[in-house]
Amino acid sequence: MADGTRATREQARTKTLTKGTDGMKDTGDGTAAEAAQDAPGTRIGQGPGRLLLSLYAVFTVAALSRSIVQIATKYHEAPLAYVLSGVAGVVYAVITVALWKGGEAARKVALVCCSAELAGVIAVGTLTVVDSSAFPDATVWSDFGIGYLFLPLALPVAGLLWLRRAAREAGRPQEQQTGSGA
Repeated sequence: MADGTRATREQARTKTLTKGTDGMKDTGDGTAAEAAQDAPGTRIGQGPGRLLLSLYAVFTVAALSRSIVQIATKYHEAPLAYVLSGVAGVVYAVITVALWKGGEAARKVALVCCSAELAGVIAVGTLTVVDSSAFPDATVWSDFGIGYLFLPLALPVAGLLWLRRAAREAGRPQEQQTGSGA
């Protein structure tokens, strides 16, 4: 069914938008908003975004699984660390869904979450280096994500760069459409 939906959406986009020398034009079929949603600049989960989407999905499962087990079995040992791992998992899940969904609103949500993730990794990483006794057990973000090969530090940076690029690409067709582009 998903393939049929995608094919229908592709047909609608083909009918709705025509590519000319002055950019995309609405042909009046009433599906321009749907076609704009699928425009290449708004598909943040495509191309290199697909790799980010996959990595965030894996991190969602890893962080949430880890925190659920830790909270269920040994919460009293390091509650802050285990709750922070759960928060990290939720942030990863929101980013995963936003990358999968695509569109401008999802891009903004992913941008906020990637920024919060980077701030969390830096804050928790700094605290674990400066005062390791504050976290009796490791979190996903401890020591800047050393337990996860520093990917918790690299992922939000890569995500922010990709989302910035996607925003620029999404702006190009609009500029061409309104005639304000160079």
